[in-house]
Amino acid sequence: MEESAYSSEEEMFDLVHQMRTRIIKSPSLNAERTLGAILFDMTMERTIDGKGTAEYLWENKKIVPFLKIDNGLAAEENGVQVMKAIPELDDRLARANGHKVFGTKMRSVIKLANRKGIQQIVDQQFEIGKKILAAGLVPIIEPEVDINSHEKEQAEGILKLELLDQLNKLKDNQNVMLKLTLPTQVNFYSDLVAHPRVIRVVALSGGYSRDEANKMLAKNNGVIASFSRALTEGLSAQQSDKEFDDALDKAVQSIFEASNT
Repeated sequence: MEESAYSSEEEMFDLVHQMRTRIIKSPSLNAERTLGAILFDMTMERTIDGKGTAEYLWENKKIVPFLKIDNGLAAEENGVQVMKAIPELDDRLARANGHKVFGTKMRSVIKLANRKGIQQIVDQQFEIGKKILAAGLVPIIEPEVDINSHEKEQAEGILKLELLDQLNKLKDNQNVMLKLTLPTQVNFYSDLVAHPRVIRVVALSGGYSRDEANKMLAKNNGVIASFSRALTEGLSAQQSDKEFDDALDKAVQSIFEASNT
């Protein structure tokens, strides 16, 4: 959509919500193929047909709502980008509970196989994750490894060890989800998939095309998709309802099939 379609930031976000509403209300997005959806704070606080977005997702579609809670990334240091501080965390968690949200999502980025940096990322994710658990929500821990890193495979090796170390320290009632970059080595995260403290391991598309991400995902048993860019690839505000729903149906079905391995 061209910038001429809106004249202010408020109008732009109204159009963004219209697009998200169109995706959520589409019959192609259904509970038979979709377990959950991650919402921005702004989206959670807006409505669909007079009902809160999170409430609409669960009550009308039986799709579990999650809330993105981070404030973005800090500057790169030690080959990684940790999350910026989240002083609003308690307020966000309280509002998430008020909207009957199931869990949260927070993203960090790993660019190099720097053990100190990767340890900082995982420590921060689990420190905040425990606060989320204490609030009665399930955290999605997302330490993304940059797909363009020339040390991607080595970084994944360090990351897995750090994740296992933190998972092994959790109590029996502290269960999390993990959102990870599709690994270079097939089934590399099988130990994480099988871990008793892990509800689900989901994969991010990370900049791969949908076809490429699906091919990689299908080879990793027990891992399911949590795609955003790959899901919306090919969708346009200018499409008719039939064109839009058909394109979304094709995307959802391909991702569902790749997840079902």
